[in-house]
Order: sequence, then C-alpha cells, then structure tokens
Amino acid sequence: MAARIEHLVTSGSFSLDGGTWDVDNNVWIVGDDDECVVIDAAHSGDAILTAIGDRKLVGILCTHAHDDHIGAVADVQKAHTAPTYLHPDDMMLWDRVYPDAPPSRPLEDGQLIEVAGIDLQVLHTPGHSPGAVCFYAPALGTVFSGDTLFHGGPGATGRSFSDFPTIITSIRSRLLTLPAETVVLTGHGESTTIGAEAAHLDEWIARGH
Repeated sequence: MAARIEHLVTSGSFSLDGGTWDVDNNVWIVGDDDECVVIDAAHSGDAILTAIGDRKLVGILCTHAHDDHIGAVADVQKAHTAPTYLHPDDMMLWDRVYPDAPPSRPLEDGQLIEVAGIDLQVLHTPGHSPGAVCFYAPALGTVFSGDTLFHGGPGATGRSFSDFPTIITSIRSRLLTLPAETVVLTGHGESTTIGAEAAHLDEWIARGH
C-alpha cells in the first residue's frame, strides 16, 4: 500500500526563557499499513500511540527540540523500541526535557530516512533553533517544516537560541528552492505551499519577523 500522511493535533504548553504558553501542535505520521514514522511527538503520547496502532514504528523524527515538540517522546518510546532522531545542534534544548536520556541517533543535512517505500530527506534549517530541520518527501510532494516556515511567514525568532537572519537564509536557500507546488505541513496551524509563501519573502524581511 502506498505511503500516506496522517495528522493529529495535540494540545499542551511551551516553556522557554521563563515563560509558558498554551499551544496546539501538529503531529504528522507518515507510513502505510505496516510501518510509519512520527514527526514531532508532541504533548499526548496516548493519542500518538492510538494513531500508530499495531504498525512498526521506524522512528520518531524531531524537527527541533523545543519542549512542545518532544514532550511525548518518552511515552511513545515506552511502547516502541524505535530510535529518536534529532540534530545535535539542539541538544541544549533536548537536555532541558530529557537530561538523562539522549536521543538515539543524530540527524544531518542530506540524510535520507526511508519509510513505507519513500524517502524523507533531512534539510538543516537553523534559525528558529540551531538544530531545526525540515523533512522533504518528494514522492509525496510535501515538506514537513516544523517551526521554520508557516502559513504567513517564518517561525518565531524572539527567544533564546533563535536568529531572524539565519531563519531567512534557511527559508530562502533550503525551502523556497523546492517546487512551488510543494505542500508545507507545519508544526502549528494550517498548511500552505512553497509558492504561496515565496511571494512574501521581501515582506518578511522588511517587517523583521
């Protein structure tokens, strides 16, 4: 059976720099009837495990290590032995949540992760955090952008370990070079396309966020 994308929305909180905010997160599951990966195990392990069902979990893929995106990793791993993948530049954020349980495997730019007969290509897109990545699935015409690119602009860069010029460089060089029809499945909120967002790059630069 062909690979497909499943979508969950989970709710919880995000904490950094002494503040805490209520957030809804998109959790993406890519696979078929036999195996899958989870992109960003956010908030609710029970909801994610229900969606996985009895399939083989190939891996938990982290777009970055802010606590709202990795909070359910431990619960999912209690039920599955799948590795967790994270770019090492985000270890300082990971360690705030799991100081005694490092991720299983590092992510690096250009790496391919195979699931259900398709490849997910790792694109290192720092800016929202130093180790932020996106996962590009050419066979599905989709990029999973985490908190790097949203409908309406870049991810937030006003907190620790983030940088606006860096995220603009990442978006311009790594995402806006993808085909215009590529669907952008984000870490929060609604989806968009590369073409729809590319037209507004100069506006984002002018406004500074």
